[in-house]
Amino acid sequence: MKPNSKFLNLPKNFWASVRLISQEVGYTEKSTSQIKIPSLDEIQSKLAKFEIEFSRLQSQKTVNGNFGQILQGYFIYRADIINTFVEPRLMNVTEARKVFKKFYKDLQPSCPIPMNKQKGKMKTPAYLTGLVNMLVEANANGLPCDYDPHQLTIITEDYLPVRTLARRVDGAFPSSVNPIAIWEIKEYYYTTTFGSRVADGIYESLLDGLELEELREHEGVDIKHYLIVDAHDTWWKQGKSYLCRIIDMLHMGYIDEVLFGREVTERLPDLVSEWAEIYKSR
Repeated sequence: MKPNSKFLNLPKNFWASVRLISQEVGYTEKSTSQIKIPSLDEIQSKLAKFEIEFSRLQSQKTVNGNFGQILQGYFIYRADIINTFVEPRLMNVTEARKVFKKFYKDLQPSCPIPMNKQKGKMKTPAYLTGLVNMLVEANANGLPCDYDPHQLTIITEDYLPVRTLARRVDGAFPSSVNPIAIWEIKEYYYTTTFGSRVADGIYESLLDGLELEELREHEGVDIKHYLIVDAHDTWWKQGKSYLCRIIDMLHMGYIDEVLFGREVTERLPDLVSEWAEIYKSR
């Protein structure tokens, strides 16, 4: 899923308003469990306790147009894209197993297929990670890929370090040294509660995005950054607010694309082909 260009390059204060309003009004409709579109009356009443002048908030101008209109348009867009695009693509463990087995049979991969961290009968291949690895291998035309970096992402220039990112990522193409693309995979098929570990996964991607933004602005180095998530029960039934935060991060420019569940099979082959072209042009 790419960001909607209407909501890119908006100022930081726009996203400050999105976060604050989302916190105060809520992310979901209690009666339907769908993503909430806050009304103007709700927004005004909830922000009153912070002594925010609602009329001034609405009348601010941005390069994209009137602040208030863009704000309302974004809430409508965010709700619609999650309700109609994201939710249908999220898989449960049975669906993920079926898709994984199909591609494993068709592709006959030689790339690493890691196991999940479960025990007993639940210890199986990590279906989403396995799918990602297989699809990268199948579309990279023999080019290298670090499927499981055991070191920090490093950017160098003239044989000197420029930046070393704070975290290890789940995959890097073609390497974790001067990568073209890096990605994080969050698959939680066996998670029964939306705990701090799941929430931390979102904040980790935010940290990566902030570091990559600084690298791009100060060094002119653009590394593609992807977040890949799945598990219908975890994200849809328990973590809708975090789906909203993911869509926010995407439009804030901290992630280039998010792939939700079965979307990896739809979109990842094209992305890998794009990375391969960049690799060949270096």
